[in-house]
Amino acid sequence: MGIELDLKKYIEEKRNKIENFILSYFNDPIRPEILHNSVTYSLTAGGKRLRPILALASYEACGGQNDITPYAAAIEFIHTYSLIHDDLPAMDNDDLRRGKPTNHKVFGEGIAILAGDGLLTEAFTILSNPNYASISKEALLKVISEISHASGLRGMVAGQALDLISEGAEPDAEIVQFIHLKKTAALIKASVKIGAILAEASEDLINRLETYGESIGLAFQIVDDILDIEGKTEEMGKPKGSDIERGKMTYPRVFGIEKSKEKAKELIHCAIDALKVFDHSAQPLREIASYIIKRTS
Repeated sequence: MGIELDLKKYIEEKRNKIENFILSYFNDPIRPEILHNSVTYSLTAGGKRLRPILALASYEACGGQNDITPYAAAIEFIHTYSLIHDDLPAMDNDDLRRGKPTNHKVFGEGIAILAGDGLLTEAFTILSNPNYASISKEALLKVISEISHASGLRGMVAGQALDLISEGAEPDAEIVQFIHLKKTAALIKASVKIGAILAEASEDLINRLETYGESIGLAFQIVDDILDIEGKTEEMGKPKGSDIERGKMTYPRVFGIEKSKEKAKELIHCAIDALKVFDHSAQPLREIASYIIKRTS
């Protein structure tokens, strides 16, 4: 069996666990029904589940033995909230997400905003619940701090704000780096890091995984920028060229396509190098890093 097939099997297994938790979590319906439908519409619309899978893989790489799926899935709640809000007319004004009409196109802007608000808050309801796994409350508190910082005013929200106000501005290397590190890499880095925190790994291992997470997070967004130019709409699930149309501050716009591809490769090399002290248990993390540079959606 080839490595690529092994990775697909690993990702499918982890994704199924995450999907099952999400479905079971909403067995008890939310009222009003339209809010329930809006939340579950976006949460179950597919997607790579990259962030929770990274948390699970990092936890296993650090020797974790418990099932931390709920805590990993909470990150997907935050990621989904950010996508719902990103798609709104006041932000990126997108009609399609993962090949389906965006949340506000189906349920209206007001309900979409509330669904995003609810998902963000609900994530911390999960993260603050010590009954999902045999994890110390101290570790959970560190996880909450890490995730809230990554998704808040000094993380993802800061990146989203600068991304918004930089549309149409002159290409700027410092600005595009800030946007990508905050808007995308921050939550990916935190996803990797919380796996190590939940496993109560050493400071050295946590730092190495932090380097890995930030490197693949930045590479992920650079590849996204490239796909907006070279990708196919049917594979990406959203219109090709939308970044160019809006004058987004992207890596290709600042550095050009070839230099952007080189930078992405350098970052993946850095990420894999950070894992050199880990044994075979970190192989999923290595394979995920390699996959990021090859993806087409």
